[in-house]
Amino acid sequence: MTASTTPASARSVLTSGLASPKPIFDWFFAVAVLAVLAVGIRAIYFTPVEVLQGAAQKIYYLHVPAALSAYLSLSITALMSVVYLWLHDERADRLAESSGEVALVFLSAVLTTGPLWAKPIWGAWWTWDARLTLTLFLWFLTAGYLVLRGAIDDGAMRARYSAVLGILAALLIPFIHLSVYLFRTLHPMPILLKPSRPSMPNDMLITFLSFFGSCLLLCIALVRARYRYGVTRDALRLVESEGAGS
Repeated sequence: MTASTTPASARSVLTSGLASPKPIFDWFFAVAVLAVLAVGIRAIYFTPVEVLQGAAQKIYYLHVPAALSAYLSLSITALMSVVYLWLHDERADRLAESSGEVALVFLSAVLTTGPLWAKPIWGAWWTWDARLTLTLFLWFLTAGYLVLRGAIDDGAMRARYSAVLGILAALLIPFIHLSVYLFRTLHPMPILLKPSRPSMPNDMLITFLSFFGSCLLLCIALVRARYRYGVTRDALRLVESEGAGS
């Protein structure tokens, strides 16, 4: 959206970000990182080793929370995309973009920790298992979403097209979760996200929930930081376009 079509209220909000910049050090982000490190230490040194899988099972405490954080981020992207298509609010588009980038980070963590866990258990780094394949496809959709945002210069067109792709990507999440029920798969069945009681001892359950909480904090902190960057970036673009038009 050009300066001539940007509402005055939106311009004032954007330029206020340049007038009063946020401090470089982000306490919320620092707390989130420290929480992840603290729970990681608990998982490695103070959580019992699983009998059948051994120490490799401890990757679970990062692998699953990273996946849930990615799903949450993509859900925010889809929701904000719907809001943008309905209200044409640039703030919703900016939040969708921010959540999409964070989702790609967590999906990359999932696809990295998964093979590290699979090698000692399955004897192979990768198999074209239904859940693994769908997760990889979701990674490509999310990466494509971000590539699309960088390939279109017109702001309104970029927001519309990427909103559609963001919604379609999020629709894949339920199929990933249900894939272990719909197909014959090497991937283990859920031990927490299932109708019956979680199949995990209390010590392991506390570690998992703590890791999930810390990953959730990190997810929010990253989205928050990325959104603030987006506000500053758009404000600079607006100032440059107004300067070029004067």
